[in-house]
Amino acid sequence: MSAQDTGFFGHPKGLSTLFFTEMWERMSYYGMRALLVLFMTASLQQEGLGFTVASAAAIYGLYTGAVYFLGLPGGWVADRLLGGQKTVWYGGIIIMCGHIILAIPSQHSFFIGLIFVAFGTGLLKPNISAMVGQLYDSEDERRDSGYAIYYMGINIGSVIGYYVCGYFMENAGWHYAFGAAAVGMAVGLIQYRKTLGNIQGVGEAPTNPFTPEQAKKVWMGITLLLLGVAAITALTYAGIIVINPVILAQYVAVAFTVIFFAYYALIYFKGNLSEDEKKKMWALFFVCVASACFWSGFEQAGSSLNLFARDYTDRMVGSFSIPTAWFQSANAIFIIILSPFFAALWINLAKRMITPSYNLKCAVGLVIMASGFLVMFMASQYAAQGLKVAPYWLITTYFLHTVGELCLSPVALSAVSRLSPQRFAGQMMGVFVLTYSIGNIISGLLAGNFDPNKVEEMPNLYLQISLFSIGVGIIIALLSLKSKHWEHEQQLSQS
Repeated sequence: MSAQDTGFFGHPKGLSTLFFTEMWERMSYYGMRALLVLFMTASLQQEGLGFTVASAAAIYGLYTGAVYFLGLPGGWVADRLLGGQKTVWYGGIIIMCGHIILAIPSQHSFFIGLIFVAFGTGLLKPNISAMVGQLYDSEDERRDSGYAIYYMGINIGSVIGYYVCGYFMENAGWHYAFGAAAVGMAVGLIQYRKTLGNIQGVGEAPTNPFTPEQAKKVWMGITLLLLGVAAITALTYAGIIVINPVILAQYVAVAFTVIFFAYYALIYFKGNLSEDEKKKMWALFFVCVASACFWSGFEQAGSSLNLFARDYTDRMVGSFSIPTAWFQSANAIFIIILSPFFAALWINLAKRMITPSYNLKCAVGLVIMASGFLVMFMASQYAAQGLKVAPYWLITTYFLHTVGELCLSPVALSAVSRLSPQRFAGQMMGVFVLTYSIGNIISGLLAGNFDPNKVEEMPNLYLQISLFSIGVGIIIALLSLKSKHWEHEQQLSQS
């Protein structure tokens, strides 16, 4: 794209197309996600599914983990088969169909809808983010600012989703709320199609396409894979295959962790890395550990913290009952408010010659997030006494989680791009994304211990999550400081 294109707040007009498409997609994703555990644990009399908390939380973890994991083949489809534009378009259509299926008032269609949304998000999410970068030339200094604007669209969309779907859930019913998510995605698709000319030349064709013969074989393989998923789903509904979601989540968490370690070790030991690259890989490894631990705590927002808001929080303001899902909007609102301050913080620290390492920043983020669970530890003690707590306990927790996220999430992504060996940059980003999946699935397994019938056990759950995360954060921080001290001594000895 030309550097002269300044049609959207000084940025290329194409950014507006991607901004609003992503905003409406995130509206549908987060709006629906806020309902999942609530819908699954609601009784049959409340038109829910009547699942146990353990099963519902495990399914939630598998779903959110799958969304991140499927971004890997989603990026591959764009690079080798369809190109970014078509992949985003088809992904959005599949997401919309998934939400429509969820809106059908039938318990039997629920998992089919989740599968559609997960597959569609895997196609859309990584590729729309990649196209934002392709709007700018390699030397265009507007790139970071463009991503900041794009990230703002994500959070605006999530706020809309929480408020709209949360309102419909409380006042119209579950399936109207799921239908609202479908309408949001439809609006995003219409906007995307009508303004497609703004991103002409961006993601129009695969960057590394297969030959026609190869593509035909690949499509046959994809078709067989999808038929396999459909067959397993049908056999499960027929009762021929019985899936325990908790056990499945445990196996998937182990599998993803093994894949992470195996791939990481393969690059480290077989990638012909220099000594400097190996040191950077060690630093990046601790960033990945911090990331997995962070998301296993942070993603309690949609599961145990969501249930706490429903069952143990006083949501009445006068005669108005705050919809449960609205509490999750606090994270997005805090991000919108705090992001400019954190961007300025790192710049001002650098001006004062204070440059914390990636590991130290991630460790601080992890500890701050963990402190939010100390707040919940105190709040849950009141709940254990049979009291409903004030909303500010949850809001304080979400505030601390957001501060932790702003310390860790953008820093971790930057660390992957800076510390990865350049010839393995794309693969290392894929390996890093696995930490999101691992964290989400572990989060679901942890939330499964949140038993509304054993409210006295809640304080211990939150305290264990907090102390473990703080412990990991302190270890990473100490290793980071020790490494920096060792490097300083090496420099002195060489001089």
